[in-house]
Amino acid sequence: MNTLKKLSISLMLAVALPAFAATKTVTLAVPSMTCAMCPITVKKALNAVPGVSKVDVSFVKKDAVVTFDDAKTSVAALTKATANAGYPSTQEGKVK
Repeated sequence: MNTLKKLSISLMLAVALPAFAATKTVTLAVPSMTCAMCPITVKKALNAVPGVSKVDVSFVKKDAVVTFDDAKTSVAALTKATANAGYPSTQEGKVK
């Protein structure tokens, strides 16, 4: 197979195949939660972000563990959502 034909086939495959997004999990510190009702609001705000598939909020730990599609959203969008709901958050550790 000549080089031009190989290149053409490679380009067609690259265009035809969609980019695969990765599912990521991040823990957000939400220190401003002061009552047992706060996690409900935080969870609702995070679940409203497109690409979020799972949210676990702990009042005791004052954190939220969020699983999301990194092609649809970002940690910045997640922290913005909690801040807009009245609960500023910050990323704890690395995104997994």
